[in-house]
Amino acid sequence: QEGHPVLAWNEEDESDDDDSGTDHFNTEKSGTQLQRLERNAGGNSCLPDTFQTSHLLFYERFKAYQDYMLGDCKPSEVKAFTADYLEKVVEPCDWLALWSTVVFDVLVEVHDVDLKDLKACVRLVLPLQHDTKGCELTEEDIKSLLEATQHKVPLQELQVVYEESGDFDQTALALEHLRFFYKHIWRQWDEEDEDDDFDYFVRYVEPRLRLYYDILEDRVPAGLVAEYQSLLENSSQCFQQFSMLRSVLSTDSDSELDNVSMVEGLKLYDQLEIFKRKLHIIENPLLRYVLGYKGNSTQQCVQSRGPRATGVKVVHVVTASCSTSQLQSLLNTRLLPLCSSGDTEIQFHSDPVLAVDSCYQGDVVIVLPGTYTVSSSIFIPDSITIEGFGFPDDVVIEKKNKGDSFVETTGADVRLSNIKFIQHDAIEGILCVRQGTLTMENCVLQCETTGVIVRSSACLNMNMCDLYGSKGAGLEIYPGSVCSLVSNGIHHCKDGILIKDFADELDVMPSITMENNVIHNNEGYGVILVKSSTSEQHRVPPDTNEGNPARQTAEDQQQQGVSDLLSTPATTTLTSSSSAAVQHGSTENNNGTDGDVASTSGKKWQFSRQLSRNKETSCSRAVQDLMDHQIFVSIQGNQFRRNGMGDFGNFFY
Repeated sequence: QEGHPVLAWNEEDESDDDDSGTDHFNTEKSGTQLQRLERNAGGNSCLPDTFQTSHLLFYERFKAYQDYMLGDCKPSEVKAFTADYLEKVVEPCDWLALWSTVVFDVLVEVHDVDLKDLKACVRLVLPLQHDTKGCELTEEDIKSLLEATQHKVPLQELQVVYEESGDFDQTALALEHLRFFYKHIWRQWDEEDEDDDFDYFVRYVEPRLRLYYDILEDRVPAGLVAEYQSLLENSSQCFQQFSMLRSVLSTDSDSELDNVSMVEGLKLYDQLEIFKRKLHIIENPLLRYVLGYKGNSTQQCVQSRGPRATGVKVVHVVTASCSTSQLQSLLNTRLLPLCSSGDTEIQFHSDPVLAVDSCYQGDVVIVLPGTYTVSSSIFIPDSITIEGFGFPDDVVIEKKNKGDSFVETTGADVRLSNIKFIQHDAIEGILCVRQGTLTMENCVLQCETTGVIVRSSACLNMNMCDLYGSKGAGLEIYPGSVCSLVSNGIHHCKDGILIKDFADELDVMPSITMENNVIHNNEGYGVILVKSSTSEQHRVPPDTNEGNPARQTAEDQQQQGVSDLLSTPATTTLTSSSSAAVQHGSTENNNGTDGDVASTSGKKWQFSRQLSRNKETSCSRAVQDLMDHQIFVSIQGNQFRRNGMGDFGNFFY
């Protein structure tokens, strides 16, 4: 049985008309399938143990929400569907739970549940068993609190007391799904959409759930996580202000005060819509990848040291050990020429990170052959040169631990050469040129997650390098950046080069030179250009492949249900041009929800595929399409081969 073993439909009961209790679920009476959460492991708590339910996997929560709790409900139906789900799985009475708040935990007995209000009627278990958090509470205090709430507490605040019988597994799981949903998925403004006719799970639950686990597993840059949390907080405050203002407005009043309040309310509404749009871009995995975010404002960049006050420059030699012949060769070919003047010193290091951290402006780092494993990121804030003494495959720097980036440069003139970088779990790229200029020659970049990122106003000169393995784009180029790519290989990535040409009036088009590069065997496109549909007129080329029916790919399906995520009313088009073979695929949702989304937002997705069949035709066509864009200063001698979705694509949003 796929999915959570406890939350599985009982096929024998499915045809039964009896709709009471938990008969619709396959309960295991032989014993619990959930783990025990020990609360008194430290010996300081008198409270009983509860069920361990907080460590569910993504697919377990996904299946519970999709198949059992929410189905294909609309936002206005969420509470009704949730109540119906709880009615089937939650024991109606006679079970023990911990009423858990930020102030106290107290043992109570549930004697009834009010599913309409998602509350439970409880009574205090005597003698009193409780733990307090930073305050003192007596039995009378808790009784008074229960009387004030009419002995009703939110189901989300209840933790089911552990029992080995298995009778309360479903109750514990149901309360966990309810608690998680209202903490991490549901937003107060979800019910506010004027058009309520769409699948709530498809549009909101799935992307938010995926984002939660992406953040949990460190697959989202820390800066973007901080931005998302800030947006959530600002959105919540804005919605609270808007709701309070709306509640006091009189619909038939023409008073000056109400008119002022109406104007203020409209401003808050517009601000909330801006927040919601930004949240949707971050929550949707496709738009998060394609549009990304323009900077990491929370990242603390290492400050530039500038030149040494003494004027001395240092050559830093990195090696764990070396032979006398290596040292002699190094002395003759590099050290003597670099140290010809009297103001140069030589320092030895065993760690390349420590060597770079010791640099001032104008220093040189020479890395001798060997494999150097580092656990921290390499930040280069000054104009320095880092070179491998040998071939790139012999001089390897490998990063093991997770982090936002592997190598990050902000120096005005940074130079890298003859080094192989191996990346593991660097969320924001194997190399990020955040500011200044980076010149990289004869380097190998072996990516595991994301590739090279060139931020706005930065400059990258990349010559004779080999870049491969990125699960995103091999090279991401942001507006206002300058890139010169000469004689490089970019291959076996999600996309080869992703160019972000935003339509913001503050954005400056990137300036790109591409000469003699080989871009091949990428899963998606060789080169994909992200543009705003408002920046230029565009249309989908006509279908010239009448004999070949449209084929919907996994990438097409990934686009479904996201056309409503941007507030600008526009047609979103993705085109690729590589050869004479053309295939069309539209983003019609298989379960019928995308048609509703499109009608709601007035926007749509359109596709035009042109797959590479002949190398020469493919190359010449891709180059011609690239030349049509002003962002390219020069394109010549490039080769595009076997890119899965085409050699060149436009993504209009």
